[in-house]
Amino acid sequence: MLNRIKHTWQAYPSKFWVVVVTTFIDVIGATLIFPFFALYITQRFNVGMTQAGLLLGTFSIASLVGNVLGGAIADKFGRRRMVLFGLVFSALSAVSMGLVDNLASFYVLAVVVGLLADMAGPARQAMIADILPEDKRTEGFGLLRVVANLSWIIGPTIGGFVASQSYLLLFILDAVASLITAGIVFGLLPETKPQATEAEAKESLAQTFVGYRRVLKDRAYIGFLIVSMLMVIVYGQLYSTLSVYLRDVHGVPTQGYGFLLSMNAVVVVVFQITLTRKIKHFAPMLMMAAGTALYVIGFTMYGFVSTYGLFCVAMLLITFGEMIVVPVGQTLAARFAPADMRGRYMAFYGMTFTIPEIIGPTAAGLIMDNGDPRWVWYIGGVLCLIAVAGFYALHVRSGARVTANPIEQTAPIEP
Repeated sequence: MLNRIKHTWQAYPSKFWVVVVTTFIDVIGATLIFPFFALYITQRFNVGMTQAGLLLGTFSIASLVGNVLGGAIADKFGRRRMVLFGLVFSALSAVSMGLVDNLASFYVLAVVVGLLADMAGPARQAMIADILPEDKRTEGFGLLRVVANLSWIIGPTIGGFVASQSYLLLFILDAVASLITAGIVFGLLPETKPQATEAEAKESLAQTFVGYRRVLKDRAYIGFLIVSMLMVIVYGQLYSTLSVYLRDVHGVPTQGYGFLLSMNAVVVVVFQITLTRKIKHFAPMLMMAAGTALYVIGFTMYGFVSTYGLFCVAMLLITFGEMIVVPVGQTLAARFAPADMRGRYMAFYGMTFTIPEIIGPTAAGLIMDNGDPRWVWYIGGVLCLIAVAGFYALHVRSGARVTANPIEQTAPIEP
């Protein structure tokens, strides 16, 4: 065991491990709040799930714009500045959200926070592609998943307890975590952006934004994003709709939902690295299809079962699905991206989460408030089936561009 840990440590550059540590701290802060956000909105402002969904959608629309801005800026000026900006602004916005007591003001804050705090997202993703050679990325993203899920074990457990006492304290703790993370990035993480060519250095910021045309013309990549969005519309219900559904339809308390998320995190910590190593040589689009097929079963189950034990089984199926699709999807996005456009490609990849966050919670809220709540999960199963077919079609059409075996890197990894 110690030899395996030592080998893993030596296999990756020091900059990667700084990203790992900062991810661990930052995700703890985020998971104190995020799983309970819909519960907070419905309780704090005495509104239904439709209003909560609209508010989450507002965050996502603003985040969509922020990602586009952040991707271009990260390609032009570097990753580190954007990450620091996002962390500091996240700290300020977390405290602000905890203090606002008017729903209309919260909508305004949602626009500002979504726009500015999420500008750092593409820079974070691009950093990993900058630091790791292609043959290390799938396992590298898998390691980050393990660390993030260690945070998920801690965050929701603490968050469920603190939320029963004070939601404001949750927001304050999140702000503290963001500031600690910013301090580590400032002190230990250098810029990772590849050295710009002379032509790139002369390129204006406006020309950098115009470069998004290249992304839009990449049909294979756009197809991958569209199919991924269908899948994520369903996956996102895990962190928005499911908590309210279990509470209102099946009487599951907040602690019960928190345990499901903690179980999800424990399974990822225990099995992610082993699973990633076993699947990394298979065709990535087929792996995306396989993982999404597990979503079909797991999410559909929530519409049919009514006991807590079966809720746990459904969560396990979803967890093994996400252990496949998340690191493989991130690796595919990095593989599609030219080195000089990683920020912009990753900004578009971020849309596979932000656009579903606009559509998913609002649509689910309308169904839950006006019809049979189980239809959220029936429709989700159908969307995931369509996504399975889409990933298979991309596998057939994408060819060598997303081959299962990346070109081995012969150059040494920078420390």
